[in-house]
Amino acid sequence: MPRGDLEWGTIPNLARQAAERFGGDPALVDGGTTLSFAELWQAAHDAARGFVAAGVQPGDRVALWSPNIWEWPVALLGIQAAGAVVVPLNTRFKGTEAAYILDKSRARLLVTVRGFLGTDYPSLLDGLALPHLEGTILLRGDPAAGITGWSELLAAGAGIDPAVVDQRLAASGPDDLSDIIFTSGTTGAPKGVVATHGQTLRAFADWAHLVGLRHDDRYLVVNPFFHSFGYKAGLVASLVAGATIYPQAVFDVADTQRMVAEHGITCLPGPPTIYQSLLASLRADPDAPRPSLRLAVTGAAAIPVSLVEEMRDELGIETVLTAYGLTEATGFATACRAVDDAETIATTSGRAIPGVEVRVVDDDGKEVPADAPGEIVVRGYNVTSGYFEDPEQTAETIDAAGWLHTGDIGTMDERGYIKITDRKKDMFIVGGFNAYPAEIENLLLAHPDLGQVAVVGVPDERLGEVGVAFVIPKPDHTVDPDEVVAWARDHMANYKAPREVRVVEAFPLNAIGKVLKYELRDIAAAAQQPESSGSGEQA
Repeated sequence: MPRGDLEWGTIPNLARQAAERFGGDPALVDGGTTLSFAELWQAAHDAARGFVAAGVQPGDRVALWSPNIWEWPVALLGIQAAGAVVVPLNTRFKGTEAAYILDKSRARLLVTVRGFLGTDYPSLLDGLALPHLEGTILLRGDPAAGITGWSELLAAGAGIDPAVVDQRLAASGPDDLSDIIFTSGTTGAPKGVVATHGQTLRAFADWAHLVGLRHDDRYLVVNPFFHSFGYKAGLVASLVAGATIYPQAVFDVADTQRMVAEHGITCLPGPPTIYQSLLASLRADPDAPRPSLRLAVTGAAAIPVSLVEEMRDELGIETVLTAYGLTEATGFATACRAVDDAETIATTSGRAIPGVEVRVVDDDGKEVPADAPGEIVVRGYNVTSGYFEDPEQTAETIDAAGWLHTGDIGTMDERGYIKITDRKKDMFIVGGFNAYPAEIENLLLAHPDLGQVAVVGVPDERLGEVGVAFVIPKPDHTVDPDEVVAWARDHMANYKAPREVRVVEAFPLNAIGKVLKYELRDIAAAAQQPESSGSGEQA
């Protein structure tokens, strides 16, 4: 397998060479639409001409706000082939959340859809100030006034000489930015993590090799394309290996099982929730045929050893691996190997990937002994050069020696395998999505009745963790917890919205007035019911 950073240079050049290597073999299957590798590249090239016609210049930012549909990879490759930088947007975002990122990134164009889960994405931005946004392009749905339809964009691109795109491809290289993925931080303001083509290609060429992704694999991409897991471990890794991807817009157990059976899916990475649901369904119908799965990669949550064994024994998955990464490390930093035993896979997040250093250090930056707790730090080619136009936050996260301070607390054994034990920055993970209390608290404070808010994550059987908000009402106001939960779901992404709101008179504080969140976590965990409340929608 060629090395991505040396052979391909950029992600669209990877797609171009995949078209040459795999030709008419299927690259993407979405319902009634099948694109071969050659057809995928041709569609991306046509899209790139459309973006050139729309005025996109090399280095411009173009936002992509869409679920997992076949047009998403075409649009991404087209944007990048035109020389622009992709800014993926979470499909759970509300208008104010998306508008912040559009403004911060100064995106010139927005590529989106209408009708996903009943949401009209363009209308969510109505009335919001977006001084840098010059146009909206609709992949699916009625474009209506002031919006350009996808077919209209392609028609305009037909007037652009294909050589223009080829020249831009030739002029781009591995050090150019491929994407800016925004991740929320403890300051409450989302930060744009920049990544280059070379970083992404090298990391996910290694990912494809380490997990054993093959040309004959049929890869169900449940993880959203707007996330590194779906975009890079999904699309990019599949282009490296020549695997066929089957995008799934929304995870649904019955639909996932149908797709696995109907298409002979062999590769299904995702959070542990997916495999637990498949096991439960299979046990409910013992006569059902075992799925065709052979490869599973999971992470983002602790899993029991028994689950790994059940995935192998009951689901018939021959390779089960766990990995660890974060957006600031191009989404990939450590991984287990296929030869590791079930206990290692279940209880650790693996060891450093090739070309990357991982350490566990104390507050002074000194490496701690084996199995002693400390902060996990990462250094290597995969570490971002920084947050987009935010040198102060960059300096707080990446030290002068190039070490990325992850904010995750963990241990490392004598073999170099790490365990994540806590989160220094209070982040918690809801169904595989990072949730940041400071950001959620800022969003909740827009509620007219809330005076103070403190959010913590607590364990949840289905989603791994969920948020609980402790709130103090404004003077002379009363708070209805159920109403606040409903309000939150209307004003922020579902995974951010707290599943429970608890009204209190005061927060536990330390001597300098800082909220003692560990006490709140203990209170919330102690009061948990066997079944958590909240929406049935997947976070």
